Order: sequence, then C-alpha cells, then structure tokens
Amino acid sequence: MSREYIGAEREWMKGTVVALGGGGFSMSDSGLTSIDKYILELTGESRPKVCFIPTASGNASSYAHKFEAAFGGYAETSVLSLFCQQPWGYTDPRFLLDQDIVYVGGGSTANLLAIWRLHGLPEILEEAAGVGTVLAGISAGMNCWFESSSTDSFGPLAPLNDGLGFIPGSACPHYFGEPGRREKYLQWVGEGILGDGFAVDEYCALVMKDGIFDEAIAERPGHPAYRVIRQGHAGIEADLPVRLLGRPIAGSPSVSSPDGRAT
Repeated sequence: MSREYIGAEREWMKGTVVALGGGGFSMSDSGLTSIDKYILELTGESRPKVCFIPTASGNASSYAHKFEAAFGGYAETSVLSLFCQQPWGYTDPRFLLDQDIVYVGGGSTANLLAIWRLHGLPEILEEAAGVGTVLAGISAGMNCWFESSSTDSFGPLAPLNDGLGFIPGSACPHYFGEPGRREKYLQWVGEGILGDGFAVDEYCALVMKDGIFDEAIAERPGHPAYRVIRQGHAGIEADLPVRLLGRPIAGSPSVSSPDGRAT
C-alpha cells in the first residue's frame, strides 16, 4: 500500500508494529501460534528478548504466567509490571530499550493509556521502536498504537480518541468476533467520530512499518482485515489482502483470554 493511502501528511513513528485483532497465545490453550512465531522471526534473533506488558488487564498474574509458559521455550522472557506486584515487582520502564520485542496484552485500552502516560512509556516505546524493537499487541494492545479506536473500556462499546498516535487513524479489533464491533465502527467512521482506519478480525494481524500498512497476516483462514474509510455519511470497507501463515498449533480453540476480553 502506498504512502498516500494513509498517513501521507506527516512522518509517523519509525519502527515495526504488529497489531492483532485477536488470536496469538492470548486465545490459545496450546502456547504459541503462527502469528506469535512470525513476531519472533521479525527480530532475526535465535532467542530474542521479549517483554510482556499486562497493564491493560490490571497486571493479571494468570495472563503474565500464560505468556511466560508460551514464550519461555523460544525467547528470553520478562514482564513489565507497573503495579509493584510480586514476583515481578517494579522495573524501570527504560529496560524496554534493551528488548527485541515488546508484546502488549489485552484488557482496558483507556486504563492502559492512563497508566502508561504516568510512567513515561509512550516516549520510551517510541524510542525503542526507533532502534529496532518490534512492538506487538492484541486487542487493547492493538488499539493503543493508533490515534483512536473502538473500545469497551467503559462498558458498552464507545469511540476513544486518545491513542498514542504511533499509527495514523483508528482501529477496531475483534471485528467479527464480538457482537456490535463491526456495526458500531462503521457508524463512527461514517459519522466522523472516528477517523478512517483499520478493522481486524480474530486470528488476524496488521504489520505496520513506520506508520504505513505493510501487510495483513492470519493464522487461520477466513479471518479478514479491512481498510475502513468515510464516504458521505457511511463507513465503507475495502478488503486488505491477507497472507495466511502456517496453521495454529493443533488443539488451540477459541477460548476467552485471561484479560476478560475488555478492549
């Protein structure tokens, strides 16, 4: 996709973001999936350093332990806790500058953004991405990188115009996976409440480079991604080509993630 398709008016954050609409280890009961392995391969390292940030889930220990169990055999893992909880305690967030991957879990987008700003993470993450750290995340961990998003951080689905703005436009995860996601997002884009953006289904992810769409990938067939733009008073979907990765590890059904599925 060319630069004029989105984000032509300014320079965006330098670096790579993998934004999952759903899927990955969070929605697997069998460890890593194809998208997770793809993220690891982006680093070019045989055993990359991967830090998980579970802020959006209120630092749910079960979620962090699930990450460690999934990635432990493939990477040097760590967890950034901003809640001073054991066994992780509190770590200076600048240690993210030494990571190959920062992987952000799902939960409340609004709470994630508020807490991150208090601890200075936006600036640190932008700096890390600029020196080669891959930024990845699911659900709230997808929403946070964009200027705005569809969220249920406040209960019912609502537009949130308070993202980090690393990527231009708006985002909607769980596009067909949760009731109302598609209808509300198309409505908000059509009304101009949210800017033009991207909608991503479960088990599918966007790969963004320097704020520009690079490709869409999926770990299961039949899970699309769209560019959604405003035409008149309607939000209009344009199909994005989706590259199917290897199938997920056998026996990884769709299950509720430890984050409670709030995004």
